[in-house]
Amino acid sequence: MTNKLEDVQNTPDFRQIPIDMVGVTDLRYPVYVLDRSQNRQQTVAVIAVSVNLPHDLKGTHMSRFVEILNDHRGEMTMNTLPAILREMKERYQAQSARMEMSFPYFMERTAPVSGLSALMDYECRFTGEMTENDDDFVMCVKVPISSLCPCSKAISDYGAHNQRGYVTMDVRTGKNEDGTYKFIWIEELIELAEKCGSSPVYPLLKRPDERHVTMQAYDNPVFVEDIVRNVAGMLMSDDRVSWFKVHAVNFESIHNHSAFAQLEWRRTGE
Repeated sequence: MTNKLEDVQNTPDFRQIPIDMVGVTDLRYPVYVLDRSQNRQQTVAVIAVSVNLPHDLKGTHMSRFVEILNDHRGEMTMNTLPAILREMKERYQAQSARMEMSFPYFMERTAPVSGLSALMDYECRFTGEMTENDDDFVMCVKVPISSLCPCSKAISDYGAHNQRGYVTMDVRTGKNEDGTYKFIWIEELIELAEKCGSSPVYPLLKRPDERHVTMQAYDNPVFVEDIVRNVAGMLMSDDRVSWFKVHAVNFESIHNHSAFAQLEWRRTGE
């Protein structure tokens, strides 16, 4: 007969120090995310899940996190994460639960002149949190863009320096009457960011395409400050958005440093 194994994690702790978050991180897991053109897309996420730990308990049963994820594997969206967080709270009898998943998202991009297409990847992150009284969901998308310097264009006899950069948007939406979050496609945020730089970045360009994007950038010079203001203005005008943080960085082509700008905004009354 097998002896009963001691549950060490569930033994008392006498240091009187609660822990805000304890869990597992760097867990790779196959997931499905919503895809505007294909309905859903399979990708591989790097996941971190955690709960709070009361002052009087020694540890947390880490295996339960993986069990819960396995039970819910499949579609991961702003409206399915709450079910995972709710089960984490219940299984651990915790006051709060948190889940963060980072993943590459792929879109087929078509070159502007030749019409040739290829897949391009974007870094995305979903963060969900649930406490005793509320829940929260933030979507993050990082979008590569090209920018051409307005100052360089203004002072040069010909040409202007340009660079590749990134726009990173963390976005929180409001809720519908049924308590679900107002929905924004990942593709919408990608397209929004691309409109705010000098020109988009493409995975595949032939010579006519390269000519097109080079001249497009020259005709639309923007500082990094312009980029964040352009993004902010478009997000502010979207009544689904209740809060956002936008960060833009240019990898300067004539300096040994990068330039960045960032701003955060919250809708009044949210």
